[in-house]
Amino acid sequence: MAVTMADISHLRKMTGAGMMDCKNALTEANGDFDKAMEIIRKKGQAVAAKRSDRDASEGCVLAKSTGKYAAIIALKCETDFVAKNEDFIKLTEEILDLTMAEKAADLDAVNSLPFGDSTVKQAVVDRSGITGEKMELDGYGFVEGAKTAVYIHPGNKLATIVAFNQETTDEVAHEVAMQIAAMNPISVDAASVPADVLAREKEIAADKARQEGKPENLIERIAEGRIHKFYKEVCLLEQEYVKDPSLTIAKFLDKASKGLTVTGFKRVTLNED
Repeated sequence: MAVTMADISHLRKMTGAGMMDCKNALTEANGDFDKAMEIIRKKGQAVAAKRSDRDASEGCVLAKSTGKYAAIIALKCETDFVAKNEDFIKLTEEILDLTMAEKAADLDAVNSLPFGDSTVKQAVVDRSGITGEKMELDGYGFVEGAKTAVYIHPGNKLATIVAFNQETTDEVAHEVAMQIAAMNPISVDAASVPADVLAREKEIAADKARQEGKPENLIERIAEGRIHKFYKEVCLLEQEYVKDPSLTIAKFLDKASKGLTVTGFKRVTLNED
């Protein structure tokens, strides 16, 4: 059965696969669209299995806000060439839009969401067959609040989302989203620093004090002092505002609106550990 250009274009629209891949699949399937789609899908599964041990360190990170809700996700691949492809970026955006519509609880829920005639997870596998690279979703998160904001760094390699306890201007919210991108905090405040991280930092601070020959009876006090410095580096509200170091982020927010504070944030990047 002869394969027409109209058939190839139709299959390409349905699958996103390249023209030659669609032509070959239709030829092998004798013009049967369902069989051709299955051929393309199996190719994606084969590529994904073959390249499962490869490092997917490139990709696209996107984030969106609907006002009181914001989400972020990364679709990772192996090369920058694929990451910059319009279809790859479009797929990332479509998955993000779907997660926002469904308010997916976690990455497993995202992968299970219906997408086309299958699932998000299968759509990513299918795209692997088209690009010939390992692909995977990573870095998913969301925040909710009286106000949310996002920041996407040019190049789609870094993005942030942040939520606030009360309404504020877009300008103030955007400044905080950019602060998170620039200064990479690990928590909102000291109380929300993960216990294991805090324990490790206290141990490091105490060991350093001993190495410096400090008296044992002063080790704990010295370590606590260094932990306070650590808080100023990694806690968002205690960080110096990058545009005015005379203010912490907490003071910057309170100056913008009495009682305004951050309730949660998420930062995803492909360029750092």
